[in-house]
Amino acid sequence: MQQLPQKKVVVLGGSRGVGRVIVQTFNAAGAQVMAVARNQDALTVLNNEEPEVETLALDVTADCAPEAVFERINPDGLVICVGAKRTGSPFYELEWPEFAETWDIDVKASFLFCRAAIRRPLQAGAVIILISSGAALGGSPISGGYAGAKRMQMFLANYAQKESDRLGLDLRFLAVTPMRPMVDTEGGRAAVASYTKYLGISTEEFIRGMGSPQTAQDVANAVLSFVTIPPDRASNVFVVSGTGIEALK
Repeated sequence: MQQLPQKKVVVLGGSRGVGRVIVQTFNAAGAQVMAVARNQDALTVLNNEEPEVETLALDVTADCAPEAVFERINPDGLVICVGAKRTGSPFYELEWPEFAETWDIDVKASFLFCRAAIRRPLQAGAVIILISSGAALGGSPISGGYAGAKRMQMFLANYAQKESDRLGLDLRFLAVTPMRPMVDTEGGRAAVASYTKYLGISTEEFIRGMGSPQTAQDVANAVLSFVTIPPDRASNVFVVSGTGIEALK
């Protein structure tokens, strides 16, 4: 594993799921890591297991959240890995707040922190990574506004990069896109359960149909590599699957 003793990394949504694995991966590499999440209990559990990790209980969709984070640490890497739970129901069964929840959480946090990275700005050379989803490419008909929200994160990475380049800030904005649900995370297992129920098939059949899905560790390794050596500017979106990393043109 690459060693990053000089790197400072913030992970939003770092208390659970793939965000937690990203925190653990950077901590194992020797980086100074701060995990940010709403749930103090989950952060306490994380801190007990990873005592070197700094934690901050914070609603990252609050307008003041970026300032609260950046006043404590000026990161070399910022990973935006927040995520509302998918609904598991077709859109016609939902009320608007359920449909729009991923926009109010995933997209709003991405908007606030990308905006702050440019307005502040973060230090030259900083890498900002938004964790998107393969649903942004293929859709997700029982996930409310989830697929559209994850697509918007890809757009935001692109918009932010254009503004960084125009202003000469030397920031690198990326969207990292796990292609399939990660069955080694709670959220991934919930997505699989919802789809097997909706489609009327077994869990085993659904998982076979995913082909070669990536793991949470695959995603964390991709994020680690991008913070260590940012990729060239040919693409702002990178798809992670069980077969590796691919730039989306």
